[in-house]
Amino acid sequence: MAVVRIPTQLRNLVDNQSELTVAGDTVGEVLKALDAAHPGFGERLFDESGKLRRFVNVFVDDEDLRFLQGLDTPLTERSVVSIVPAVAGG
Repeated sequence: MAVVRIPTQLRNLVDNQSELTVAGDTVGEVLKALDAAHPGFGERLFDESGKLRRFVNVFVDDEDLRFLQGLDTPLTERSVVSIVPAVAGG
């Protein structure tokens, strides 16, 4: 189980919750389980080939997923997965 922090922009897909506890041994398993429990959530995260969209950043315990093992990054019961969509501004 891991705690997944949901950004404001996606909370409407998860009953307006800011955090969820989700079962899975890797980041990929947790995100897929989240999509299974809340249909449509995965469409916001993954492209047609199953890769994370370029504008979606994911952190595991404050470490950028891109510098870990990607979606295969293992999780512990105390892991915190944060989803952070890139925001354009100016």
